[in-house]
Amino acid sequence: MTEVTLTPGHTTLDTLRAISHDDATPALCPSARPAVERAAAVVERAVASDKAIYGINTGFGKLAAVRIAPDDTATLQRNLILSHCAGVGEPTDIATVRLMMALKLLSLGRGASGVRWKVVAQIQALLAHGITPVVPAQGSVGASGDLAPLAHMAATLIGEGQAHYRGVRMASAEALDAAGIEPIELAAKEGLALINGTQFSTACALVALFDAWTLAREAVVISALSTDAIMGSTAPLHPDIHALRGQPGQIAVAAAMRTIMTGSEIRESHREDDTRVQDPYCIRCQPQVTGACIDLLHQAAHGLQIEANAVTDNPLVIPDTDDIVSGGNFHAQPVAFAADQMALAISEVGAIAQRRVALMVDPTLSFDLPPFLTPEPGLNSGFMVAEITTAALMSENKHLANPCSTDSTPTSANQEDHVSMAAHAARRLHRMTDNLSHILGVELLCAAQGVAFRAPLSTSAPLQAVIRALRTRVPPLDDDRYMATDLDTAARAIRTGTFSAAAGLTELNLETDHA
Repeated sequence: MTEVTLTPGHTTLDTLRAISHDDATPALCPSARPAVERAAAVVERAVASDKAIYGINTGFGKLAAVRIAPDDTATLQRNLILSHCAGVGEPTDIATVRLMMALKLLSLGRGASGVRWKVVAQIQALLAHGITPVVPAQGSVGASGDLAPLAHMAATLIGEGQAHYRGVRMASAEALDAAGIEPIELAAKEGLALINGTQFSTACALVALFDAWTLAREAVVISALSTDAIMGSTAPLHPDIHALRGQPGQIAVAAAMRTIMTGSEIRESHREDDTRVQDPYCIRCQPQVTGACIDLLHQAAHGLQIEANAVTDNPLVIPDTDDIVSGGNFHAQPVAFAADQMALAISEVGAIAQRRVALMVDPTLSFDLPPFLTPEPGLNSGFMVAEITTAALMSENKHLANPCSTDSTPTSANQEDHVSMAAHAARRLHRMTDNLSHILGVELLCAAQGVAFRAPLSTSAPLQAVIRALRTRVPPLDDDRYMATDLDTAARAIRTGTFSAAAGLTELNLETDHA
């Protein structure tokens, strides 16, 4: 298993992607240890003082005015974890939980949380041994941090709750024992440092971001194939058009489409004397729409990278002045906004793709393609209902794209009276990317079918490679057959970036900052 080093304050999205998608094992850079221990010493001195300090010798939330006796410090932290394990719903997937744990390491590693290095080492031990806490997906409102999800993570550190180990779900105590790891006893502030923060929301948003990048790349390739299927014009890809506007995503998409469509016999066959003056917007405006979506993903990525490296618990330790200061970094408004931006982008990539599907199956608009792309329409229905499925998924994504960040509700007896709903905003993105992969899958099947009807003319070499990659998985649709398997197969391949890789689009690097 590959190991990656987390550098607090400077960890890149590529590193975080390796943790969530490639199952890399993260560990904090050892250089972070002095700062962590320095902050822990501040907390230790605070425990010995008579001053009331939130979360160290007081209750939590509305109970912050209740003083706690020094002898009850460990009990206070343990009770905090157990009482906050109030999540419900399906377990969060293992990749997201591991990323959440890595993000918590990054936050603690900044040396402002006041935990001992022993806590950092415990999280790292779980990651190294493949012990993943079972974290119910529902229960966070995105302030005061992702309390319930992070509490379920912290519970495994102390031998409570449940965890996945070697493919089996079991009691955390059993998993720790099997791996030879002792449960940790939490000291002052450590329970609060573990559960206060935005790491659950941020991890969910980042996993969706990585998926959305892949889908955007696939969408560029598939839209180019659709353009050839309906014998669309490449004139709207002229570089001067996009340079005159100056939007970086638009410029990148147009350049990518020009590259992968170069050499198409289909395109050259109707360059002259085509009776159509302009194509519908879903063909003509592909760079403008998909490019804008890519720009939006880059904006979200910028904010999420900052958040991934941030300290987001409360109170925070300021070692230079020996202070412990209450604040509100746990409020996940930046994550909620980023997730809402991503939802808009995901929805729009799917919306314009769905219109291309509708265009290809319509014999009045597809420039002589047979109805529903079947050789024998009437006897066969072809892609008739597959197009309806894309319409259903498109509309579902439009609904899911409604903002979550503008919602709020008071909690904790009105002490926490404005919340971000970042967890909900980020979690819904996974459903949206899954929907988008199926929309693009249907478009790909239709586009490949449409290009086949243009024989003996052929598409470009990169797009021929795309069709070959598809046909090793899904055969052409001659007579009607059970359709669902084909749709799932195409969607799965799209989620792994199969077709952009076949077309060589990865070399165009749409994921890097092109602004």
